[in-house]
Amino acid sequence: MTAPLTDSLGNPVTLRDESSLAAINDFVEGFIACEARAVNVLQAQADASPLVHAYCAALHMFAESADAPRNARPFIEQARAHAHQASEREQRFVAAVAAWVDGDLPRAIALHEEQARLHPRDLASLKLGQYHCFNRGDSPAMLRLALQAQHAAADVPYLHGMLAFGWEQCHRLKEAEAAARHAIHRCRKEPWAHHALAHVMLTQGRIAEGIDFMASVSDTWTGLNSFMVTHNWWHQALFLLEQDRHAEVLALYDQQVWGVVKEYTQDQINAISLLARLELAGVDVGPRWAEVADHLALRLADHVLPFLDLQYLYGLARAGRTVAARALLDNTTTHAATRTEAHERTVWQQVCVPTAHGLLAHAQGDWATAVEQLGVALPRLVEIGGSHAQRDLFHQIRLDALQRNGQWAAGQNLLQPLCNAQPQSARLARQVRRVNQALGLPDPTPPDFE
Repeated sequence: MTAPLTDSLGNPVTLRDESSLAAINDFVEGFIACEARAVNVLQAQADASPLVHAYCAALHMFAESADAPRNARPFIEQARAHAHQASEREQRFVAAVAAWVDGDLPRAIALHEEQARLHPRDLASLKLGQYHCFNRGDSPAMLRLALQAQHAAADVPYLHGMLAFGWEQCHRLKEAEAAARHAIHRCRKEPWAHHALAHVMLTQGRIAEGIDFMASVSDTWTGLNSFMVTHNWWHQALFLLEQDRHAEVLALYDQQVWGVVKEYTQDQINAISLLARLELAGVDVGPRWAEVADHLALRLADHVLPFLDLQYLYGLARAGRTVAARALLDNTTTHAATRTEAHERTVWQQVCVPTAHGLLAHAQGDWATAVEQLGVALPRLVEIGGSHAQRDLFHQIRLDALQRNGQWAAGQNLLQPLCNAQPQSARLARQVRRVNQALGLPDPTPPDFE
């Protein structure tokens, strides 16, 4: 075993082969920068060093598929077998990834939190901890993790992007924008900070500014992992959708959002969510559902995250794959009944299952059931994970069901505050006019698109 080296962030690393350091840095830098080169660590798997194998295991787990733990397990077992030869920091990271592979997310998060306190420049660990907290709907925990490193890693632009998204998900928009802009000032190619700032602008109704901003930095979205590039274009599509620029949104879907890595969960989620929003806005999406559904049909027994299952189900139902959608609903219900960890059990049973019933009902035109079941779940929807912008789809679906069920007063009560907060949204203005017409109310003041 060679003497400890350090990664590009200054963290000591224990390697059998010093040539593996480049692959280690590709993972660390690539992961925190959302770049595809993170996968280069797989080329160093012949090195028996525990950290290399833990990074390889994490990459397999990011597939977010039913077979991900099985694919990751040989790597994490290798890491465990040699962990006694590693440093305390590396051992903790190995243990955190092992807990993830074993399905023990509370333990994984606790280990990442401890790592952030003791080794605040281990930003790969910090970002992985944020990922887990995000998927459990715990935004304050995401932010606390990043705050642990704000002094020790203040020189790293990507930390400020992590801070920005944590602040934004905690509804601290002023701090989020400041952190995002600081990150971008230090490194113009900081796609996670671009993403966080897009969230801020969408939330604040800065639609035109958001379109201009995302367009101004899109030239830097090169060499990214498929999720990051498709997701940032997804955000640009959301801005355009608010302005009823439907042809441009469809073009973005075809050219940027769907088609990078169609087998990957997050690319599928971006596609489902954008097609659903287009249809809710009254746009004919043509045959586009069919190809997405071909991939979703392979995920009927995944159950990795409730947020993912719900998107898969709605995509299958919108594509007319009723048998598959019902099978996924049955499988999800069965999976929910077998959960033993308290948080998981509650989320799957009390939030995911009623949401799933509501989504299937909406896709099949059963508006009353959609209203009822989604009404049960939406107040707690944060618990399934996902961002505010992502979960907004489910609120849009219930609002659509209310209107289609003739519950115009209830719809008006939800829709007008949204329109007030988004004065540049032609989509919402159009919906408000329709609701007011049904209720015999005067037309609202035309929105300001300047």
